[in-house]
Amino acid sequence: MPGFVLLVRARGDADPAKRIGITVSKKVGNAVIRNRMKRRFRMLARDVLPEHGVAGADHVLIGRHSGIERPYADLVRELAKACAKVRR
Repeated sequence: MPGFVLLVRARGDADPAKRIGITVSKKVGNAVIRNRMKRRFRMLARDVLPEHGVAGADHVLIGRHSGIERPYADLVRELAKACAKVRR
């Protein structure tokens, strides 16, 4: 089970920018854990979305409990795979 849920929605305007939104619920953990996850997700988005993201779309990462201690390499692989599914 991946450490996040990815939602992608095309904006329908002429701007090709890839925007990112990150949310982590209080169900995941306390403020320290949620902020750590958000920092990891920001870095993940910087590394993966320029190459694999959908141009002209909003990408939203929703943190899940299984993503707290997940290795970063696994998160990168899962986000690239999720973006590939969205592009099909």
